[in-house]
Amino acid sequence: MSVDDAELMELRRRKMADMQRQGEQQAVMDQQAQAMEAQRQAILRQLLTPEARDRLANVRMAYPDIARSVEDQLIRLAQNGQINSQIDEPTLKQILRKVSPQKREINIERK
Repeated sequence: MSVDDAELMELRRRKMADMQRQGEQQAVMDQQAQAMEAQRQAILRQLLTPEARDRLANVRMAYPDIARSVEDQLIRLAQNGQINSQIDEPTLKQILRKVSPQKREINIERK
């Protein structure tokens, strides 16, 4: 084996070790993200009635950023002790109306 072959083999070994380390780090990060999401869902199950959870799931499908924002706000309020009872669907609808962007009316005038 020549010196170039030995260097090439060493570079390949290092690259493979780096790739394996990155894969392991990614797996740990994915696992942490899943655990955090499971914790969020558990908190939301306690905060929202089943009907409100269904409503929020429907909103999440159409407007994921708005749903995430509402979830974050609800979790933050619950952690600060500002929510005393479960949130029902009509209450969630009111919250969503306040948070969702207002539709703009477009008027086209002809002269």
